[in-house]
Amino acid sequence: MLRPERMSKVSVTGSKGIMPTVIETVHELNLVHLSDYDGSWEGFDNGNPIEGADQASEKLVTVRALESTLELSADEAGPGTLDEGWEQRLEEIRTRINELDDRRGEVNTELREADERIDRVEPFAELGIDLDLLSGYETVDVAVVEGRVDAIEDAVAAADDIRAFETFTGGDVVAIVAAPAEGGDENPIDDALVGVDVTRHEVPDTEQSPADYVADLEERKRDLESQLEDIDAELAEIKRTEGDFLLRVEEKLTIEVQQAEAPLQFATSEHAFVAEGWIPTEEYDRLVADLSDAVGDSVEIEELERADYDRHGAHAHTEEVQKGTASAADEDDESAAEADEEPQKAVTDGGSTVTMNDEPPVIQDNPGPARPFEVLVQAVNRPKYSELDPTIFLFLTFPAFFGFMIGDVGYGILYVAIGYYMYSSFDSDGIRSLGGVAIWAGLFTILFGALYGEIFGLHVLGEVLWEDVFHIELLPLAKGLEPAAGDFALGWMVISVLAGIFHLNIGYILDFYENLSHGVKDAVTHSGSWLLLLNGVWIWIFSVQGYDAQNPEESTKPAFLFETFSSEGPLPIGFEGFPEMGLFTIPGTDMLFTLPLLIALTGLVLLIAGDAIEAVEALDVVVNVFSYTRMAAVLLAKAGMAFVVNLLFFGGYEDPHGSFHFLRSHEPAYVAEHYGGEAELIFSGLMHSGTAAFIGGIAILVLGHLLVLALGVTSAGLQAVRLEYVEFFNKFYEGGGENYEPFGHDRTYGEDIQQQ
Repeated sequence: MLRPERMSKVSVTGSKGIMPTVIETVHELNLVHLSDYDGSWEGFDNGNPIEGADQASEKLVTVRALESTLELSADEAGPGTLDEGWEQRLEEIRTRINELDDRRGEVNTELREADERIDRVEPFAELGIDLDLLSGYETVDVAVVEGRVDAIEDAVAAADDIRAFETFTGGDVVAIVAAPAEGGDENPIDDALVGVDVTRHEVPDTEQSPADYVADLEERKRDLESQLEDIDAELAEIKRTEGDFLLRVEEKLTIEVQQAEAPLQFATSEHAFVAEGWIPTEEYDRLVADLSDAVGDSVEIEELERADYDRHGAHAHTEEVQKGTASAADEDDESAAEADEEPQKAVTDGGSTVTMNDEPPVIQDNPGPARPFEVLVQAVNRPKYSELDPTIFLFLTFPAFFGFMIGDVGYGILYVAIGYYMYSSFDSDGIRSLGGVAIWAGLFTILFGALYGEIFGLHVLGEVLWEDVFHIELLPLAKGLEPAAGDFALGWMVISVLAGIFHLNIGYILDFYENLSHGVKDAVTHSGSWLLLLNGVWIWIFSVQGYDAQNPEESTKPAFLFETFSSEGPLPIGFEGFPEMGLFTIPGTDMLFTLPLLIALTGLVLLIAGDAIEAVEALDVVVNVFSYTRMAAVLLAKAGMAFVVNLLFFGGYEDPHGSFHFLRSHEPAYVAEHYGGEAELIFSGLMHSGTAAFIGGIAILVLGHLLVLALGVTSAGLQAVRLEYVEFFNKFYEGGGENYEPFGHDRTYGEDIQQQ
């Protein structure tokens, strides 16, 4: 749970003749995370792909291109078989799809050209002049331009190279017919319009009128669109009939390519190969059994090591599983130096030395309910094999933080529903995991909502559940928006601080445990120091030293720290602060030196002893805890938003005791009739203001609560994640583990594929 699955480094050695069979067997098992050979063995090089790898890769690229053309998705086929002759069938499908795709490209090109021609002829339609009348003249220059008519005519009239001209207009489109001056340029219009902001339109080469020309183009477009529909229909039919086949071929070729390229990770000589990789320790016997069944005694399988957990540095060995070889630790310094200078030799008689020095991959091992939260851990980074996995703590605290901040049964039910939809309706593991997180967050939102007695910001649930059914006076708990319940607002600040102290203590304890691998001294100075400092400071803050219950306004500490849990406070559990726990009075002062201060001072001294530079961060034990007060702030903000939405629709008033009441079942006149002038009507409510206001109020009510629901994710969700990542993880977690990617393929379509 706190550690990943135990991994073992295994070695498989044999002759090249059995290598294809070994590769196929290991691939079918889908268990071994292969290690890349690092080239350090004398006489061994990285292997070459098995014959046929290039052809299989080319076919795989072809199949995936065909799937892209057909827009074929992975969920559009089920298991099946591939019969003999599938390659010929694939070639026929490829030829047909490529022909259709090429034809579709040609039709689309013609469609674009038709649209462009229609766009070009639109200006001529405004002129109302046949197109054949706008070109083909030898003695006059004709141009069709678009721009300001007066500027165009002025420019043409002022041109010296034009002795006469005529213009025909249609909107901003102008047809100019100009006779050149004697000895002037044969095309004087272009020169005349230099400096005028115009767009020139080329005259289409046709004798038709603009209307007839457009009509012909529109007819051509309809014909092309019909052809396109026929092509798409034929491609859709191929997708329907051949989609299963293509996906099965892709899977088969993917497996072939993976198997053919596997030797690239092996160490190979002229006659032998050595493959190494990581496997879950509990699966080692299965690997041995399957390889023995496949090739008998022709292969040597060894468990080189079992990776232990050591936070600092590489993994350690829990037991000597390799026999017959002295470890480097047993050699004298001179031999070790010689070994560093000489190429390492591979031994295949049961005494192989580990030369592929990679870290074990990580398989997170968490109970089912906590697994969805692995996605939140991986968003930072996958845990290293050598460090604790924080997923279980995220599972225990994140939903509680979220539920505390939102605390509403109605919103909680919606979060659960959204989470269940994400979990049950998507194939993506990431989305399904986020759905699981949403379900847990929703359940805790319901739990806290029941304690607050709220459903969509209304206190109906509290009145019915705790007052009418269970007759419990202490519940529901107020959120603190009402003047009469203002103590709760400060109380939730105190609760947030206590949650932060508890959360950070867990982080430092985990760090202490991790550091024990380097000795008690290291654990005490690097982690125990922070534990002492954190708890010493906060026990002192919650102690009565510096606080006078009789004169709280004259005290150096705020009264709400001690009144929140007092017998008269909002959360009456009888706690009114820790005693002073005085040890002695500091000479020359009236200050009492107490046990909490001694604890904090001891922590500071140990911190300096471990790493003096960390002393500048000593105040983090206060700052980091204060960061958790954002939970109370979000709680009040979200409650306030829901309150405003309900107030706009229902209306509300404040009674003489400072409590708010929504006008759910009363008219605004009820306030004056029942309380006279002692109660204050805050807002009469849209539901009491006529039909139009009622309809608008319904929209505000629904949209308003949907907005609060969405902002609950972006505020409560993000703030809870921030507390986990920034405040909690930083105490003990680094991340950076390698993902476990076994050599193999999860067959989806071709369980019954015939081997060709």
